Amino acid sequence: MANHFSQLAKKSRTNGNAEKIAKEQPGKPSLDIYKLGDDVLRQNSKRITKVDESIRKLAREMLQSMYAAKGIGLAAPQIGINKELLVIDVNFEDSAAEPLILINPEITDFGTTLNSYEEGCLSIPGVYLNVVMARCIQHEMDHLNGILFVDRVTSKDDLNKELIKEGFNEKDVISIN
Repeated sequence: MANHFSQLAKKSRTNGNAEKIAKEQPGKPSLDIYKLGDDVLRQNSKRITKVDESIRKLAREMLQSMYAAKGIGLAAPQIGINKELLVIDVNFEDSAAEPLILINPEITDFGTTLNSYEEGCLSIPGVYLNVVMARCIQHEMDHLNGILFVDRVTSKDDLNKELIKEGFNEKDVISIN
């Protein structure tokens, strides 16, 4: 299974001329990244039934936008596309490391340990808060189900302070704790 994702990542990182997607993308993201408060972020995504050139192109564009926004993950709902597709590159500083491109992903086991880490999100720029969750992959998979990391924050005081500071509305958070 991991080999399948690796092969898909290699195909998606290249175009017909075998040109790699540069991890340092100049300017702003080519795709619009929706922000907290946009309804599109709260929809459940639909399974992808066929991986064709349009899905590969979308994955490449998502990688380019993720790199331009200085992110480590991006899910299709964040760019207004209601599909189960996400891209991740936690090794963004290593130009040789391949990103992950996940289509219709499923988490079947979290193991026994969840940790509290500071999370951020391209859809909620400037807000960084501690949450207890499996990092990056779960964060991006939550987007496929209309869940944002701020929904998992347990400290409501810290959450409200950060949201207000960055101009977001606390009413756009749907607590799942």
